[in-house]
Amino acid sequence: MSNWLIHHDLRAPAFGTPRTDLYAEALAMTAWADAKGCPRVVISEHHGSSDGYLPSPFVFGGAVAGRTQQIRIMLSALVLTLRDPIATAEDVAVLDVMSNGRVELTVVPGYVPEEFAMFDVPFDRRGTIFEEKLAALVAGLTGEAFTYRGREVTVTPSTVQRPRPFLIVGGSAPKRAARFGDAYLPALPDQRLADAYVAECRRLGKGDGILLWPDGPLWVFVTDDPERSWSELGPHALHEARAYARMATAVPGTSPWTPVEGVDELRDSGLYAVVTPEECVALAQRLDPRAALNLKPLVSGLDPALGWGSLELFVERVAPALA
Repeated sequence: MSNWLIHHDLRAPAFGTPRTDLYAEALAMTAWADAKGCPRVVISEHHGSSDGYLPSPFVFGGAVAGRTQQIRIMLSALVLTLRDPIATAEDVAVLDVMSNGRVELTVVPGYVPEEFAMFDVPFDRRGTIFEEKLAALVAGLTGEAFTYRGREVTVTPSTVQRPRPFLIVGGSAPKRAARFGDAYLPALPDQRLADAYVAECRRLGKGDGILLWPDGPLWVFVTDDPERSWSELGPHALHEARAYARMATAVPGTSPWTPVEGVDELRDSGLYAVVTPEECVALAQRLDPRAALNLKPLVSGLDPALGWGSLELFVERVAPALA
């Protein structure tokens, strides 16, 4: 049986909910989900998006920390290649202290050339740059002195979690994930990536490692009337799918997103599950146990009233079956 999470990226296209309302509702939903026993909130980042995709997950994560008590705060995925790893380690440490040890990270090298141009980072060297910064981030989060680019560095304050917050490495380089991370999240459900990760973990003396799995739909929306909900959700889901597909064009195979023409094609793709509570329970029972049900109640500026309805149905009629 799968677990579940709530996910925010704060896209706010012009036809959707105003951005200030969207941020406020996202915080309110997360606080409510925390009180209802949701295990995890995922906060994502991208940069320079015309729809305002959240570029600053640490700021939003701090607000989440201040409104919640138990929910794990997963920053996923941080495009570490675009960031200073020392400043990132400091931000992680402060957020871990603010949340009393509830921070988790997924870090990736990135795949959108426009973002690299925005930060003046060479796209064709992203793998090498990512590994250098990842090694520095891992060292920095221990709170111990280490050498970075010829100078000694110590990151303060110390994190609450020891030796450091849980770190997942995402993408299509399983050996890198085995070397640097606590777990691996493949970009796609490709068994070859999984096998290579496990083999490298064993070679390094880490057992089988911890393999997460991108199984099932990208997000789930629970409703008593899927037909009606698809008519309401359609423009928002289509906006998201098209935006992600555009982002992924430079590096094929980095994500499951492919171009779609319209809502009907998107619905048939299986990327999203708009389902009744009973169908959602059955879906959870079929999912790989390493996967999670992803609830995205404010997808691309969706009317918050619709998102609240889905969350409430999930908690009332699905979550008890996942306990």
